[in-house]
Amino acid sequence: QVQLVESGGGLVQPGGSLKLTCAASGSTFSRHTMAWFRQVAGKERELVAFTRWRGDIPYYRDSVKGRFTISRDNAENTVYLYLQMNSLKPEDTAVYYCAARLGSGGNAAHFYSYWGQGTQVTVSE
Repeated sequence: QVQLVESGGGLVQPGGSLKLTCAASGSTFSRHTMAWFRQVAGKERELVAFTRWRGDIPYYRDSVKGRFTISRDNAENTVYLYLQMNSLKPEDTAVYYCAARLGSGGNAAHFYSYWGQGTQVTVSE
């Protein structure tokens, strides 16, 4: 059974930090591109960052470069995907989703086959 389970969301003040974790199991996720998306109500889901299974240079959307770091741990039965978020801004407020796919061409959400349930991140005073 494929499962992607996110954790680590919460409420944080502007300038603060959070670390999101996704545990992916039930498939060979060590060979998948893993990504973090986020979505605000009424807006499209947007790609935040992804990392390929080969471990080459990750992708970040411009608004999070220098503040967010994506990483992964390809354990035997479970792949752990992380998103370290520093210097958080109110505009980072969203539901954050972990996602996985084979291949890496294209950044839209519809290219991703597997999704977690999402975790809320709120950046506010």
